Amino acid sequence: MSTLVREHYDELLSFLTVRLRSRDQASDVVQETFLRVCSLPASRPILNPRAFLYKTATNITIDFFRRQQKHTPRFVDLEEAEVFPSVQPNQERILTGKEDIARLSQAIADLPPKCRHVFLLHKVKGKSHREIAERLGISQNMVEKHIMKGLNHCRQRLEESA
Repeated sequence: MSTLVREHYDELLSFLTVRLRSRDQASDVVQETFLRVCSLPASRPILNPRAFLYKTATNITIDFFRRQQKHTPRFVDLEEAEVFPSVQPNQERILTGKEDIARLSQAIADLPPKCRHVFLLHKVKGKSHREIAERLGISQNMVEKHIMKGLNHCRQRLEESA
């Protein structure tokens, strides 16, 4: 086992340093890996020692992250929270979103009535092509054509105004 340690120590340490973003933590995991591997009974043969080392090290790393998550505080002081950016969209983004919705609504309203009905049944109500075809007494092929026409029309309208 000591030859296994000498052969793969640097390689495993580099691999874990990248994963853990800390050479000290990686070194601890490598040590734990070799302790576990060396404590295995000699009667148990390891067919691929390198793969076994990496798998053991990965499992120890996962355990490390789980322990770390368990001990991470879930609440932050109010003073610290103020430095985090807001997850709420800014006013400009809200206005742009409202304008996009208005343009899309107008584009849908401009569709021919049958096309608009099929398009809304599919995109808003979530109906399948077959359900729409049966409900309106048209072919599934015609349903697809109406949906494609609606999509192309809306896309074109949104691109024109962008």
